[in-house]
Amino acid sequence: MSATGPVLYARSRALPQTVAALAATTLLAVWAAHALDSYLDPERRVPVVALAPLMAATAIGTSLHSASDELDRTAVRPWWRRRLIHLLALTALAGALLPLAVLSGAQTFGAPAMVRNVLGCVGLTAGAAVLLGARLSWLPVFAYVSAMYMAISGLRGTALPAWAWLLEPGAGPGAWATAAVLFTVGGGAYAVKGARGTP
Repeated sequence: MSATGPVLYARSRALPQTVAALAATTLLAVWAAHALDSYLDPERRVPVVALAPLMAATAIGTSLHSASDELDRTAVRPWWRRRLIHLLALTALAGALLPLAVLSGAQTFGAPAMVRNVLGCVGLTAGAAVLLGARLSWLPVFAYVSAMYMAISGLRGTALPAWAWLLEPGAGPGAWATAAVLFTVGGGAYAVKGARGTP
C-alpha cells in the first residue's frame, strides 16, 4: 500500500464523515443525559444507552460501503485486514466516546452498559452489511433497538432473557456474552466477506 493508500481508503469509506458523526452522537448523548437528569434516576439513562449506540452503529455501518466492491474482491492483497482494522478502530472510538455521557453516578446503565451496547449494535450492523449491504445495514439494529425500547416497561423488574441484552443494567455477564458473540460473528463475517454489493 502506497503512502497515499490509507488516505484514499479513508476517503473512499467516508471515514472523516463517520468520525464527525460519532463525535456529534457523543455530544447529543451528553446533552440528552444531562437534560434527562439521569444522575437522579439511573432508569432515565435507558434512552441514552439504547439510542446512542444505535446512532453510532448506523454511522459505522454506512462507512462499510465500498463504491468498488468488484475491485476489492479481485485485489492482489486480501482486504480482510483492512476491513477488520476499519471496524475495530471505529468501534473502539465509539466505545471510548459514548460512555462520556453516562460516567456520573452508579454503574446501573452506566459506562459498562454503553460499551456493551456499542459492541452488540455494531456487531448486528456489520453482520447486516454482509447480508443486506452497507446502505441497509442499519435496518436490523434499528428494528431490534426500537422493539426493545418499546418493550422496556414490560421487561423492567424481571430477569431479562438473553435476547434483551440491550436493556440489562450494570455489567451482567449474560448480556456481555451476547453482545460479544454478536460483535465477533458480525464483525468476523464482515472482515472475511465484506459488505454485500449493491445491484
